[in-house]
Amino acid sequence: MIVLQQLINGVSLGSIYALIALGYTMVYGIGLLINFAHGDILMVGAYAAFFVLGAIGSGPVGMLLAFIVSMILCAGFGISIERLAYRPLRSAPRLNSLITAIAVSLILENGARVLPFIGPNPRQFPRPAVVNIQVGGALSISNIQIIVIILSALLMLALNYIINYTKRGKAMRAVSYDMAAASLMGISVNRVISFTFALGSVLAAAGGVLYASAYPQVNPLMGMMPGLKAFVAAVLGGIGSIPGAMLGGFILGIAETFTKGFISSQFSDAISFGILIIVLLIKPTGILGRALRVKV
Repeated sequence: MIVLQQLINGVSLGSIYALIALGYTMVYGIGLLINFAHGDILMVGAYAAFFVLGAIGSGPVGMLLAFIVSMILCAGFGISIERLAYRPLRSAPRLNSLITAIAVSLILENGARVLPFIGPNPRQFPRPAVVNIQVGGALSISNIQIIVIILSALLMLALNYIINYTKRGKAMRAVSYDMAAASLMGISVNRVISFTFALGSVLAAAGGVLYASAYPQVNPLMGMMPGLKAFVAAVLGGIGSIPGAMLGGFILGIAETFTKGFISSQFSDAISFGILIIVLLIKPTGILGRALRVKV
């Protein structure tokens, strides 16, 4: 029963990591860019939900509005960041984009710290009342965990539908395969990349609201560690692979909760980043990633 309990906890945490990792892997698959500001989009979404829930309340209507507002706001942030920071550097060396991504992350974190209505101090997130459901006497699952798992699964299914069965999704796959050829075929590469950033930011916003609901505290640096772990999940599953990002998120979440439950919570971060090192040594392309052949 203890193993099953930790498995449920791991799936709940892994669902959040998977949502955030999808943003990393989509942006990399389209533009070969590691957007290290992605974790801070999570923070923006969590704060947007914080203010909505503070004004309306944490009931079902408040939670629904919190998700909608945070998703719309973060989609705007994602499009703006791509347009102002990354698009001018698209033809520059990748190191320039990487440094810019780190700079954007620092701007978002420290910008939030100096804003008077946010500030540097942590705040309690107004999540719904926690109700623990006992299953079989020894197994317990909370309503928050059920919400996290179900909403994450629905969002992943929606993303899969968008990418595989819509015109915009087909354009995304075309740009990912060959940007120059897609442009010659009449696909607007700029619009596709902007849409990809918006879609990834929407998932990060949802992940931020769910993460703040599961761990009810918000602060300007809250997106740093989940963002890094989601990046580890994306690399673990195979950066650029959407099924790989989902798989990597669940594996990382389960590994982290099992470490906390059976070893020590102090080793959870070390295990997470240790997994990244092992994967890079054994299979650098990740579990579901494919090696690219470069023709000379």
